[in-house]
Amino acid sequence: MSADDRLRRLEAEAAEDIALTSYPTPEWVRSRSTPDRRVLDVLIIGAGQAGLALAFALRRRAVTEVEVWDEAEAGREGPWVTYAKMRTLRTPKHLTGPDQGVPSLTPEAWYRARYGDSAWEQLRFIPKEHWQEYLGWFRRVTSAPVRNGVRATGIRPDGDLLEVRAVGPGGQVGRSWARRVILATGMAGNGRWSVPGIIADNLPEDRYDHTGAPLDTETLRGKRIGVLGGGASAFDYAGEALETGARSVDLFYRRAQIPRVNPFRWMEFYAFGAHFPDLSDDDKWRFTARFQQTNQPVPQYTWDRCARFAQFSWHVSSPWESVALIDDEIEVRTPTGTFRFDHVIAGTGPSVELEVRPELAELAPRIARWRDRYQAPDEWRDDALAAYPYLGPGFEFLPREPADEWVSRVYDFTYGARLSMGLNGNMNSGLGAGARRLGDAVSRSLFLEDADAFFDSYRAYDTPELVDLGRPDA
Repeated sequence: MSADDRLRRLEAEAAEDIALTSYPTPEWVRSRSTPDRRVLDVLIIGAGQAGLALAFALRRRAVTEVEVWDEAEAGREGPWVTYAKMRTLRTPKHLTGPDQGVPSLTPEAWYRARYGDSAWEQLRFIPKEHWQEYLGWFRRVTSAPVRNGVRATGIRPDGDLLEVRAVGPGGQVGRSWARRVILATGMAGNGRWSVPGIIADNLPEDRYDHTGAPLDTETLRGKRIGVLGGGASAFDYAGEALETGARSVDLFYRRAQIPRVNPFRWMEFYAFGAHFPDLSDDDKWRFTARFQQTNQPVPQYTWDRCARFAQFSWHVSSPWESVALIDDEIEVRTPTGTFRFDHVIAGTGPSVELEVRPELAELAPRIARWRDRYQAPDEWRDDALAAYPYLGPGFEFLPREPADEWVSRVYDFTYGARLSMGLNGNMNSGLGAGARRLGDAVSRSLFLEDADAFFDSYRAYDTPELVDLGRPDA
């Protein structure tokens, strides 16, 4: 059987699985649309893995008046074929999540159909390009209602609705209305990819890059490269630079020791993903602060990708103390020495700064942060975590003041949710439990909001089920 035949068979199986498990099927959300204005039940901003998982989770709950927006062109949502320089996912290949428990929609079922059983058995981690291919297949098979080339630029209240402003594919400005909005905008969805001031304030923009932006590594050929940061993305970019022909690459840790143990592997059990949001604030904080203190190592194959080059060096206990451009060389001073480079790369991750996101400008001053609700003990103090949004039990933003209760109609399924919710939408391990919880939360809120109307409908219901009061023939 060819790959095309296997995929056709799998898609038929998936359609049957969805139909067989769709009870009860009636669409129940009460429409707010009028002849003059369409009102979405839910608008999801972001059509990567998180947005697609959520769209399917809502469909499973018969919430169907949904749109998913993404500013990227189709097939280029998220990092996988744009700026990510890793070769594979880092999550174990048996991960599930977008499928929401439907076996024929799992990554394994797709991979076996697309590439064969033998390829799956030999596979260790799913290549990132294959993951993007899977997401495209999943989008098509689940009929995800995606609009590409649409960028959200603002969210504000309009009575009991949310008005969302956007720029479309041709640059046209428009407005849409929704009862609920979900942010599924990934790692930088609550802020931006942050280049530290020590770099940005002292170098021209053409002398540095960030691992959260596309980079033509051909521009690094023959150059001396300095990489600030010891995370996996920093190593990914270092590996790309070395393979492209960089003259040398030096990577700098601020830590005294290189992390060796991956806490994510410990986290990957059902209860942690499903019930982290039910922990006390003390427990949420110490779990997250502990992760900040220890971090995770780069995968072994990523380390090997760099370490096989003699021109690769790494330096522990080496935060950058100063950066300067001197005679067209970048001089970096650290506690362990002074280095000179032609180009530098910041592998320093995203910031959480709600106010810098255009779509959150109206919400940012009204959203509760952890610093508003919680005081960490000295042992676990972390000022960066204090800026994270303090979310409700269903990923919803909470207001700083009661008058701004409308912000609770916006849900945060991004990196910034991790302190409140644990594993979430920017993490493959968080897609399953996170999308189920968020799907239930949105469904619950829409139902409760219309409780009176549902009771009126219930009281008026008069369709007979017992239609014959005679005696049946013997």
